[in-house]
Amino acid sequence: MRKTTNLLDWARSLSAMSILLASCTLMFTFTSCSDDDDDDSSSGSSGSSNGHAYVDLGLSVKWATMNIGADSPEDYGYYYAWGETTTKEEYTYSNSATYGIELADISGRSKYDAATANWGGNWRIPTKSELSELKNNCTWLWVATNGVKGYQVTGSNGNSIFLPAAGYRYGSNITEQGEVGNYWSSQTTDNPNYETISSSYLQIESDEVSVGYIFYRYFGLTIRPVID
Repeated sequence: MRKTTNLLDWARSLSAMSILLASCTLMFTFTSCSDDDDDDSSSGSSGSSNGHAYVDLGLSVKWATMNIGADSPEDYGYYYAWGETTTKEEYTYSNSATYGIELADISGRSKYDAATANWGGNWRIPTKSELSELKNNCTWLWVATNGVKGYQVTGSNGNSIFLPAAGYRYGSNITEQGEVGNYWSSQTTDNPNYETISSSYLQIESDEVSVGYIFYRYFGLTIRPVID
């Protein structure tokens, strides 16, 4: 009887161990699938979405670490006419897709928003108020990063991004690189006399940072995306 009891106990133990191993295997399978399906990742004040990194500056939105088309924070990236999602050889009013068209806000509209169209997910061009928030609630320091001039923008939480002075494109020329940076917002001007030809933007110079509007939305400016 003692041998029979020992065999029964051994069988029960083996059965329990098999169930435990099966449960662990199932748990690992579900965990692995979850990791593969979720492209977004975050750790504290930084993370990524759709393969593009962002930083939390303690503001209402998180800011991308680089411009659209850039390979590094100091890379200028691509230049876009306002409301267009692809680059081109020349930037003129005659080939503008939105010059003279009434569009109040293009943020998140993939037909017009270069960030949404090219990066996907929840990426979008910042609004004018979000650019103003960046300007008014961060510390701005004019620096050179790997030889590229621009601003180190630091939030109240100590995190920072770099905005290069990429200049702008008009016609087939690139102007004021290393001296001035211009970043589109998603909104037109508040002035009804110019709302179909001008759009709001952030301008950076070594001695000034401002948010205003530019008459010529067909100019090619850089874009620094945001995500909620």
